[in-house]
Amino acid sequence: MAKVSCKLPDELLEKLSRLGKKSDEIAEKALKAGGEVLYAEVKKNLHSVVGQGTAYPSRSTGELEDALGISSVKIDKNGNSNIKVGFAEPRKNGKKNTTIAMVLEYGKHGQAPKPFLAPAKRKAKKPCMEAMKSVLESEMNKV
Repeated sequence: MAKVSCKLPDELLEKLSRLGKKSDEIAEKALKAGGEVLYAEVKKNLHSVVGQGTAYPSRSTGELEDALGISSVKIDKNGNSNIKVGFAEPRKNGKKNTTIAMVLEYGKHGQAPKPFLAPAKRKAKKPCMEAMKSVLESEMNKV
């Protein structure tokens, strides 16, 4: 769903390389800290748009909000560590949470968009990077 990427300064990368085996563990902690910041913002935004401004009474079951979560840290094919904020699948009725989320985000014929992901990404970007930086600095000071 939402994705935030950042480039680490060369000085920080040099410090990380000195950490050896602990660098993966520390990077995972930093990614989790950043993921938590983004998750909180997406959850807040999602809650504020679900069932709001509908022409008919809302049929929201809360299932979409309950399905929101954070993945574990995974390594992609390029060797980069990633963490994702997104929705668990499937719903009880067989529909996909991601489809419902995209309809909310972008709208459809007869339903106006109610963006919650893009604003969350914009608002959380700086605090997310600050949280990751804080974890990296505190963990590196321990080594």
